[in-house]
Amino acid sequence: MPQLSIVIPAYNEEKKIAKDIEAVYEYFKEYKIDGELIIVDDGSKDDTYNFANSFIKNYPSLKVLNYGRNRGKGYAVKTGILNATGDYILVADSGICVPYKCANDGLELLKQGNDIAIGSRRIADKKRQIVKNQPLYRRLGSKVFHFLINTFNVIPPGIDDTQCGFKLFKKEAAHNIFKKMFTEKFMWDVEMLRRVVKEKYKVVPFGVQWSNDPDTRYNPLIGSIENMIQILTIMVRV
Repeated sequence: MPQLSIVIPAYNEEKKIAKDIEAVYEYFKEYKIDGELIIVDDGSKDDTYNFANSFIKNYPSLKVLNYGRNRGKGYAVKTGILNATGDYILVADSGICVPYKCANDGLELLKQGNDIAIGSRRIADKKRQIVKNQPLYRRLGSKVFHFLINTFNVIPPGIDDTQCGFKLFKKEAAHNIFKKMFTEKFMWDVEMLRRVVKEKYKVVPFGVQWSNDPDTRYNPLIGSIENMIQILTIMVRV
């Protein structure tokens, strides 16, 4: 069994996926990690699936999954995690917003007895570094979002960044949590954190080096409405 599984959800990422794959395997090689990479194509309309598949001849531990139609980021993450076989699982966004070497800090926290380690762009940590920030409208939207979810106790105390796309799990905890997940779109992180509290898992944030990727699939207007509906649904059901 591999030591580490890295799961990357991908939707229309044919221009970035090659860099993602190369970066993952460079990380495995540099730190001598026995790892696997799972790309989950979330019903892309471009050639993400075939392009990612073309790398399997170079990297036999690469898996590329596809379920036909677009379901949402949460569904892609769930699919990848439930197919992961590593002792530890990292979920990372396409685009290398966080260098993979930052996973070493999260892995160390898991080895110390925590079940989940959440990358954070907001924590007061000397290792946190914002290399390229989001545009102003995204930063303002983020502040409003975090004010609301903290005010209504949507997430556990001590977690100050739910949406950073860099999260590590022990396999047993991840499989137990995600097999129960129902959120298929962007707010999967919120449902996951509420289930973490319900299941009494140990979760800890850690600082990461982060750069904004302007090539996003998120629509601020439509996405904000969908997010609020998802959060309300999560609060009722979890």
